[in-house]
This record gives sequence, structure tokens and C-alpha cells, in this order.
Amino acid sequence: MLATLVYILCALTALTAALLLFRAYLRVRAAVVFWSGLCFTGLAVCNVVLVLDKLVYTEIDLLPIRLWITLISLALLLFGLIYSNE
Repeated sequence: MLATLVYILCALTALTAALLLFRAYLRVRAAVVFWSGLCFTGLAVCNVVLVLDKLVYTEIDLLPIRLWITLISLALLLFGLIYSNE
């Protein structure tokens, strides 16, 4: 029960961070903020898949999918940090 609450709160926190980053990007137009928003969007998706993995699809292991989503999300952030013009 407590684990379920923690999984859902983590997903909501990552989604909130993504929304706040995109809102900040609309104000400042800094590329790093945009790439950070994409990263946190991917991390929110990963957390939603974690909730599905642990609570809904208990007989299927979604760990490889979660790892790929996380890898892509962090690669987006790394790309944004390396190729940012600021």
C-alpha cells in the first residue's frame, strides 16, 4: 500500500517538474530548460510504467522498457547539455 503511494507520488513529482520546466522555457527560451523538460517528461513516463509494472502487469516484467525510457530521457538531457549554445 505504501509502495503504491510512493510510486504514484514519484510519477506526479516528475510530471510536475516537467510542466514547470516547460513553463519556464516559454518565459526564458533557454535550450537547457527545454531539454531538461524533455528529460523529466521521459522520467515521468518511466514512473508511470513502473506503476503499471508493479500494480497492473504483475506477471510481465517491464524492467527493460523502463530502462530504455530512462536511457533515452537521460540521453536527451545529455545532448541538450553538450550542444547548448549558451
